[in-house]
Amino acid sequence: MTLKLWLLFAATEFLLSMTPGPSVLLVVSQGMKFNTRSSLRGTLGILSGNAVYFILSAAGLGTLLLASAQLFQVIKWAGAGYLIVVGIRMLLATSDRAEPYAMESAAKRSRKLFSQGLITQLSNPKAIIFFAALLPQFITTESNVVWQFFILGVTSIALEFPVLLAYGWLAERGRRWLPKGRFAALPDRLAGIFLIGTGIGLATIRKV
Repeated sequence: MTLKLWLLFAATEFLLSMTPGPSVLLVVSQGMKFNTRSSLRGTLGILSGNAVYFILSAAGLGTLLLASAQLFQVIKWAGAGYLIVVGIRMLLATSDRAEPYAMESAAKRSRKLFSQGLITQLSNPKAIIFFAALLPQFITTESNVVWQFFILGVTSIALEFPVLLAYGWLAERGRRWLPKGRFAALPDRLAGIFLIGTGIGLATIRKV
């Protein structure tokens, strides 16, 4: 891999991570609902999903996943449905009814937030297309392929992690500007809307 190819990948990855999409919406919903630390769980889930796709791409399985239209649709709709259901539960929760996360331990809640990030990224058609079709364009046959995938993977995490963390931090800060009192549940409602938007975003992405 040449330096020019690596810089091109870094620029592409940075722009993609900055663009509002399912992953960004998920992190924003978690930061708004809880705090930056909680959104970090979702961020780690998203990056873990990226790691899975890096491994699949390095093993040559990403192309098979992209070529299977039925499997592509199943993955997409499963992830979209899950996020929409969670978002609706948050949106409809009332003060006199246990909210989806209220009675859970911190450890269990962390696992759920991580799972949301992992499921969101694994079911994101854009991620599948990126890792299966676009990523190999940055790999050259003159060098060790596995080593190149490793370099790109580290680069991807190093660039995307602070971006997603910043979105979670901004979401938490934005929550403080929301009205209190009888509008105290507004952050929960907005977080639910963002999650539903994440699911709809996944569902409406078409395979190219």
